[in-house]
Amino acid sequence: MDFLTLFAIYVLVVLMCIVLVCKYSGRQHTPFTTLSTFVGKVAAPLTPQWVRRLSQRALHRFFHQRSNTFIYLHILLEVAVYAEFTYEVFGFCREMDTSLLSLCVPYILLAIKTFFFYLCITRDPGTVTKKKMSGQLHTYPYDRRLFHPGANCPTCHLAKPARSKHCRVCNRCVMRFDHHCIWVNNCIGGQNTRYFLLYLFSVCAMAGDIALLTGEMLLHAVLRSGLLMASYIDDYGEKQQAGPLFVIQHLFLTFPRIVFMLGFLVFVFLLLAGYALFHTFLAVINQTSNEWYKSRGYVCQHCHPATADRLCNPAPDHSKRYYYSRGLLRNLGEIFFPPQPTQKKDK
Repeated sequence: MDFLTLFAIYVLVVLMCIVLVCKYSGRQHTPFTTLSTFVGKVAAPLTPQWVRRLSQRALHRFFHQRSNTFIYLHILLEVAVYAEFTYEVFGFCREMDTSLLSLCVPYILLAIKTFFFYLCITRDPGTVTKKKMSGQLHTYPYDRRLFHPGANCPTCHLAKPARSKHCRVCNRCVMRFDHHCIWVNNCIGGQNTRYFLLYLFSVCAMAGDIALLTGEMLLHAVLRSGLLMASYIDDYGEKQQAGPLFVIQHLFLTFPRIVFMLGFLVFVFLLLAGYALFHTFLAVINQTSNEWYKSRGYVCQHCHPATADRLCNPAPDHSKRYYYSRGLLRNLGEIFFPPQPTQKKDK
């Protein structure tokens, strides 16, 4: 059972990482930063200087500059899963008389996902530009809580419209900024949030469907083999009835790649399903993840202690928790039909 023990440890580590990411996302000081700082201090004297420079450049390249690395990794993982599904699971399912239509659904979902994935990568999220500035400043009202009129971006040297934020990775200000997604190498803003939501749901549907087909295939293999009614001789020479652990170990030894693929798909589904539900909740209340993180501490991104009294005088309306919410239908309409900045024609 050593193999199962190692797999159980692997499952616990992955689940713990998921919980920590969900708990500390959006915070500056986390166990991850503390651990990385400690490891860096301990390993620095023992690491050659050229290795430190190379690692720093690589980390800066991956996480602080636009890079297609994670897009290629996304495609590689996708190819690996579909290759295993097509090469082994598809054939087993056909032997089980699974309908061809059911087996074609993952490929249809792949095409849909690829379409939204492409749109997330290529579509402009809503870049703040000097040409569109006059219209962008009036797209959303200032709540005078997180966003105040008269604030300027020190990097772009442009006025900051309400709900906008400067992305240090893309080096631009984005309207209705949500976050920068390394998997699509693009910001998620007012003009492409709809594609990002549909991309998340299509990935969840794709992973869930393949996981269900794979789980059905493994269950059918166990039932056909009569393994649940089998028995074995243990280390003490006694006859034991085959239980769930014995069946799982048998599946690992018989279908190792399929079982690991199933475990990977389950983790991807659970993680992205939670993430998709979180973004659906934000869409329903008309709030971005950037605004949600900031509103947890009610900290204005433009204010400093010296100017707080001048900038942060709360008006009666600002007691409203979800300032930009206008009702369920209008909130969803703003996601899927985002407002466009209107340009004033010169007379």
